[in-house]
This record gives sequence, C-alpha cells and structure tokens, in this order.
Amino acid sequence: MPVSTTATGQKAWQLRNREESLIRWAAWMAGTIVFLWCWKQISDATTWFFVQDAPAIAGDILARATPPRWSYMEKLWWPIWDTLNIATLGTIGALFLAVPVAFLAARNTTPSVRFVRPIALLIIVSTRSINSLIWALLLIAIIGPGVFAGVISIAIRSIGFCAKLLYEAIEEIDKSQVEAVSATGASPMQVMAYGIVPQILPAFAGVAVFRWDINIRESTVLGLVGAGGIGLQLQASLNTLAWPQVSLILLVILFAVVVSEWVSARVRGAII
Repeated sequence: MPVSTTATGQKAWQLRNREESLIRWAAWMAGTIVFLWCWKQISDATTWFFVQDAPAIAGDILARATPPRWSYMEKLWWPIWDTLNIATLGTIGALFLAVPVAFLAARNTTPSVRFVRPIALLIIVSTRSINSLIWALLLIAIIGPGVFAGVISIAIRSIGFCAKLLYEAIEEIDKSQVEAVSATGASPMQVMAYGIVPQILPAFAGVAVFRWDINIRESTVLGLVGAGGIGLQLQASLNTLAWPQVSLILLVILFAVVVSEWVSARVRGAII
C-alpha cells in the first residue's frame, strides 16, 4: 500500500498511488464513453414513439388475452405430448452419442490426446455453439417439417452439453480405483466397466435429468419454425391474433416447465 507525506510531515496511507488512480479514472472514463456511444447507436435505431406507446399496447393485448379460452385445451393435449416426446427422445439420442464422445475427449480415456481428443472436442464445441432453433431450421430444410426434425435438433444441440460435463467427470475420477482394477489383470474394457463407469454414473444421471429439463423449455418453441410440438399452436394463434388462445398456451407451457423442474429437482436430489 503506497504511503504519502502530508504538508505537516506526517505519513498517510493510501489505497493507490497517483499513477494507479489515474489509470483507474482513465478506465472509468473510457468505459463511460463507450457506454454513451453504444446508447446513442441504440437510440438512433429505436423508434421511441412505439416505445412510449408500448404500455398501452401491452395493456390492450392483456385485456384481449384474458380470460384464457379454456375450451381450446382439448386441442393442446396432443401438441404438449409431442413437446414432451421431442425433449425426451432428443435427450436419449444425445446421451447415446455424448457418452462415446466424452470418453474420446477425456485425457485419461482417449486413445490419442494429439489426434482423437481434438476431434472429440471439436464435436462438443460445434454442437454446443449452434442454437436448437438454428438446427431445426436446417433440418426442416433437409428432412421437412415435423416432430422428427425437432427430435434431431434437440439431440444435436444436447450432445456437446452432455459430453462436456461427462468428460470433465471422467477426468476427475479416483485413479486409485482404476489402478486397483488394473492390478487384477483386467482388460481395458473391464477396467472401464468396473473402475470408471461406476464412478461417473451419478454424474451421468444428473446430467441426463438436467439436460432433459432444459430440453423441455427448448422444445416448446421449436414449433415456431415448424419442428412440431406446442409451438405450432402458439404460432397459429399468434398469426390469427387469437390472444385468449395464446394466453392459454403460455399457461400450459409454464405448467409443463414447472412440472419438469419439479421432477428434475426430485430426481437430482435422490441421486445426490
């Protein structure tokens, strides 16, 4: 901590010296200038008349959307079932693909750190970096609209997430258990089955349930681009300005997400 001398000759402790204070103030000034410039760019591109009118429009839509059209619920049972199937099947498919990728990406199980591991890491990064909606748009152009495109897009999006958490769990296992199994003369497959897999099973179960919970949320909006599920009904209701139906669909989505969160929390609690 720097020390300065006052006019009376006494020493005074300071948090920063003059140079550090100037650098700190310069950084704050630069940040303020960047913020003001960004705000000006946003302000110039914004129609403030519509922003000022937004509360009145939101209130009008809310008035039109209440009460929800409960009679429309009979048409939502099958779409919400499709949404659950998209999330569940997509998660299962992702896990089947993520497990081998995770073993290839982990330093202690990959056949080659120099060649195989970078390829596995590339798969993890590439599948995680693209949103499920973008995957759905691409798959709809390839295989056509429907639930199958939604399942595949959810599966591809989930591979990187699951594989990343699994390979980190594999790298953190207790090596002494692996060495003990190897000392008995076990084959590499037996070492993996009895020394590695039992240690990562809790992490695997937790990742599976957590990702399924996330996929429930993501699959509710895939229908907006034609990938099946309750999002199709939401898109149709929005296009026809059927606000009571929209409010009912949003309530159903909220209920499905809350239930999936409760199930996920109970399962993770039982595992941990």
